[in-house]
Amino acid sequence: MLSYDAFTRAMDAIDLSVVIPAFNESGRLLDTLQRCRDWLHSSVPSWEIIVVDDGSADETRAIASDLAAREPRIRLIAASHSGKGAAVRRGMLAARGRWCLFADADLSMDLNQLPRFFASDGDVIIASREAAGAVRVGEPWLRHVAGRAFNLLVRLAAVPGVHDTQCGYKMFSADAVRQLFPVTRQNGFAFDVELLFLARRAGLRIREVPITWTYRPGSRVRLRTGVAAFGQILAIRWNGLLGRYGAPARRVHQAT
Repeated sequence: MLSYDAFTRAMDAIDLSVVIPAFNESGRLLDTLQRCRDWLHSSVPSWEIIVVDDGSADETRAIASDLAAREPRIRLIAASHSGKGAAVRRGMLAARGRWCLFADADLSMDLNQLPRFFASDGDVIIASREAAGAVRVGEPWLRHVAGRAFNLLVRLAAVPGVHDTQCGYKMFSADAVRQLFPVTRQNGFAFDVELLFLARRAGLRIREVPITWTYRPGSRVRLRTGVAAFGQILAIRWNGLLGRYGAPARRVHQAT
């Protein structure tokens, strides 16, 4: 028998929630939200966009608030600055979708590629710039090399077999959201790695979908970000060994 909370969630559920974490994104947020809204309106029966403002010091919050006042399917969550991982967690836990996608505010992956996600049989479906058929547009070579080196470490230390853990577009079933996000601990660059580590641990099906990804200037990924992420990966493994994530809620599928 469904609990009252589970029943309420089921009755309120919509097809797709898109969570957009934003920190000082006033230069591109309006365009991103308008493009997302237009695609969702023409492609998805019921949807919502949740913008989580991560304590921005510019007009990000005002832009999202103004659009939300005119479009009831857009919501703003105003948060203090805690990092992208914290912003994504807050938005995903507030989402009502049967499927929940988090997406970078630069929209380097156009949402018209989402039908590939829905065609997958996964519980956790992630955009990949490395899977067969993926295309990268305009990425600086140094960023690419650094990203490949980081992913090699991730595959060795935390999530073997996943070729691109850091692309900022990941979709989760509502059940996967409820299993994974309440127990996450990382707020920094490696929060994606933690999610995939926990998904693998829970036996959820992880699927990589090749995408066309366009580099957008203005990335906040720096050398110190990558150095800090190495420590975060070690913390993820350590937390797992110490049982700090608790026991997996249930093992519904054998992950691949």
